Amino acid sequence: MNGKLSISTDSLTKHYSTTTAVIDLNLAIPAGTIYGFLGPNGAGKTTTIRMLTGLTMPTCGTAKIAGQSISDRKAIIPHIGYLPESPPIYNELTAREQLEYHGGLCDMSLSDIQDRISILLNRFGLIEHADKRISTYSKGMRQKTGLIQALMHEPEVIFLDEPTSGLDPRAARTVREVLIELADNGTTVFLSSHILPVVEELATVVGILYEGSLVAEGSPDVLKERMISSDEQTLEDVFFKVTTDDVYKENESRDILE
Repeated sequence: MNGKLSISTDSLTKHYSTTTAVIDLNLAIPAGTIYGFLGPNGAGKTTTIRMLTGLTMPTCGTAKIAGQSISDRKAIIPHIGYLPESPPIYNELTAREQLEYHGGLCDMSLSDIQDRISILLNRFGLIEHADKRISTYSKGMRQKTGLIQALMHEPEVIFLDEPTSGLDPRAARTVREVLIELADNGTTVFLSSHILPVVEELATVVGILYEGSLVAEGSPDVLKERMISSDEQTLEDVFFKVTTDDVYKENESRDILE
């Protein structure tokens, strides 16, 4: 990691009618970080990612991705890759056609598109299926195609929502290896997942969102060390302790882990 911030937010907030999905979110994530973004269902994780990718405008507050304001989605698009939980791919296309289409949208040259398709399809074990319709793919194959699409244009920041969902153990290991390589080369990975052991293995920093607020942030080791207990702690233990009403209400100042 270096001192350059890839993701920064200042009091980022999103209201929906009478519901507040995200409250005063402040993040400062350096380039090359794998940031594990955790929280129970309904905590505001997806809303946060949609704001950071320019798909949803905040009610108030600001954020920058790779130095570009999220209010200008056209400016941030070249800098980001995004894999939502349901990959945005077309069933009637083959994987090769889907990736060629996406590369064109990203203004990649034809030679770069072909090179990246070959490299990534091989890496994820899809080269033999590249010319089959996506409608014939398993969930895991669709997931890999969506991830390849997010990586095609070598973005500075990648947002991943459950990237290992539906993958067999070998493919999940490949994804983990790729994410580590990306971070080592300076790419920032914003990783949202319910599979806590994966986050604990990969993340250099973890943020835990609860009822729209960031209630804990730090490296997995630091978070575990700061939980007072005589028993061995895991990130899962930390997660459950800071996402219960009693603990949250007693620690609204967030000094439990700061």
